[in-house]
Amino acid sequence: MENKPLALPNKPKSNSLAKTLIFIFVLSLVVWGFQGMNYLGIMKTAADTIEKMIYGFTHPDLEYLFDFSIDGLPNAVLETIAIAVSGTFVSGVLAIPFALLASQNIVGERSAKVGKFIITMIRTFPELILALIFISVVGPGAPAGILALGIHSIGMLGKLYSEAIESMDIGVKEALESCGGNRLEVLFRAVLPQVAPEFMSYTLFRFEINMRAASTLGLVGAGGIGAPLIFAIGKRAWERTFIIVIVLIVTVTIIDYISGKIRKKLV
Repeated sequence: MENKPLALPNKPKSNSLAKTLIFIFVLSLVVWGFQGMNYLGIMKTAADTIEKMIYGFTHPDLEYLFDFSIDGLPNAVLETIAIAVSGTFVSGVLAIPFALLASQNIVGERSAKVGKFIITMIRTFPELILALIFISVVGPGAPAGILALGIHSIGMLGKLYSEAIESMDIGVKEALESCGGNRLEVLFRAVLPQVAPEFMSYTLFRFEINMRAASTLGLVGAGGIGAPLIFAIGKRAWERTFIIVIVLIVTVTIIDYISGKIRKKLV
């Protein structure tokens, strides 16, 4: 008896049509986005600018590197690190109550939806916008940068913290509640001890991000290394610009390396 080949099932036409429509929609968005670009071509001074930038990169301003005055590069780097550390600490503490409010296994489904909405709303505002707002409240300088990073980071850490709480072993919490433990006892003996390593890991990861963000807050007057960087670029002082960039790259790389090592031990 001759074996007939099995006929492969035809793909539903509706599935293929949906993929085609999605592709056309995405392609239309890309074309529309490029049409919004007002490209004026390369400026006549581009060659001269690139030549000066290359010279500045190969001849960085080393004197600025060893300028230990209040306007020097070492002070700007330390201020940037201080802003990142302080902002991360503020957000790491304040994100915990928001995370609890957004965790279904702690407050229930309805209240958790409210908590998740609040966290999403906080994440909507970029650091630079918050920095501009806080500059008008506390004035220019590091305090505005700390508040901007601290408030903005609550959104990310609150989301990550709540996910860690929702994925923890709920049996420990239920066992303590069945023994008559109150809410504070459940929080400090059943919930936080379980999720503390993940909290620390997420906080360190956020510190790495805040270190990069703190370097740009000076662009709007919120302290840190961004202020001398934007001044150097504005004056076309490429020798000073590139020594700032080099120091910033080295600093961020070292912090990322140390933070990565600590996070591997925690998780």
